[in-house]
Amino acid sequence: MAVRSGERGSESFGALLRFFRERAAITQEVLGTHVQYSKSQVAMVERGERAPKGKFVEIADEVLGAQGALVLLAEKEFGAGGLRPWTEDYLAEEKKASALHVYQSHVIPGSLQTEAYARAVYSCNCYPTLDDDEIEKRVTDRIARQQLFRRKPPPNVSYVLEESTLTRPTGGPQVLKEQLHHILGIGRLRHVEIQVMPHHRQVHAGLNGSMILLETAERRQLAYVEGPSGGYFVGEQPDVGDLFGKYGILRAQALDPEESAKLIKEVAASL
Repeated sequence: MAVRSGERGSESFGALLRFFRERAAITQEVLGTHVQYSKSQVAMVERGERAPKGKFVEIADEVLGAQGALVLLAEKEFGAGGLRPWTEDYLAEEKKASALHVYQSHVIPGSLQTEAYARAVYSCNCYPTLDDDEIEKRVTDRIARQQLFRRKPPPNVSYVLEESTLTRPTGGPQVLKEQLHHILGIGRLRHVEIQVMPHHRQVHAGLNGSMILLETAERRQLAYVEGPSGGYFVGEQPDVGDLFGKYGILRAQALDPEESAKLIKEVAASL
């Protein structure tokens, strides 16, 4: 079964899943290998923080010998219908986060993108090719994320951007120039800090790829890591602590906010 779009997790389903898993003497990590989840993701489903995705329910029911009990409860709790992507889970957390920290190595982060830049990014997504209506819907959704900067109380927000994200001419020179000026404007907000990781940096803590770190309203730490086929949450120690530690090193290695703004202005002026 699939999980209806927008559905949250279920404490009842999570508790039953944990019961059958412990009865079968299977660890979260082992179950995760069967359902293609990380240990952290399985733990989140068991706590009722995340809805099961894809074939999780059917596979877990079979592996744990639940004899259809997990499938029946999932149908009651979640219903049938469209699949809820992990991205929707992330956006729900972003909207209420007390702090957001982003390291990006390929493109300008979605929460910083202008309309023209976002449209260029989605237009470049050529496999599978998106139709015009879908591109416009995604652009609208992406721009709506910038309510983050106007929230009260304001969240603490920081970015570390690779210098290459500022120079890659996504959408062409004029689109990029507008995008860079937009970043400068956001960076002037007192609850936002934007730093650039320069090309010449020889020692680099982020070579494993981009990451997004969140602190919830309850000050719980979460990390969201994206890959080519989707993203996943990391919420268990020591993994989430390691990512926060890595991000702290990245900030120390990057240019400070004033130096970063100067570099961004220079790149914009050259376009």
